[in-house]
Amino acid sequence: MERNNSKVTFKENPVTLIGKETKVNDKAVDFTVLNNGLQEVKLSDFEGKVKILSLFPSIDTGICSKQAHTFNKEASGLGDDVVILAISNDLPFALNRFCGAEGIDNLVTLSDHKALDFSTKYGFLIEELRLLARGVVVIDKENVVRYVEYVKEVTTEPDYESAVNAAKQYV
Repeated sequence: MERNNSKVTFKENPVTLIGKETKVNDKAVDFTVLNNGLQEVKLSDFEGKVKILSLFPSIDTGICSKQAHTFNKEASGLGDDVVILAISNDLPFALNRFCGAEGIDNLVTLSDHKALDFSTKYGFLIEELRLLARGVVVIDKENVVRYVEYVKEVTTEPDYESAVNAAKQYV
């Protein structure tokens, strides 16, 4: 399996990312993940929309929770042409429980737990932990990658403002 050359750490220890590194101007590759009802969902299901992919290790941690809340708030002001897909390797049940308990209703939460299809195609799988690295990918309506952030230290937050501003340029 191909390794991503992005330099990412988890608690200051280097980790290995599996999959092809995603770069600005890449054509977005279709992937399949599971929604909270265990149905398959593909990137192509969101054709014609700007897609913000909010990527995180586990919804049951403080920084991941904050990331979900921040993007949920941002989503309410982005309009119908933008969708935020919150993707992790959490089980769909955990994502559903968290969103229900926390009032997260503007994100589409998706699990890559079953097949690791997203994480290996986009280079976000942490080999040592089988979790996603934290990051954000913005894909325009024509499925071109317009913004990528591999957060250098997994235990820190992404640059929300830059990601949202990138998405707004393509609405």
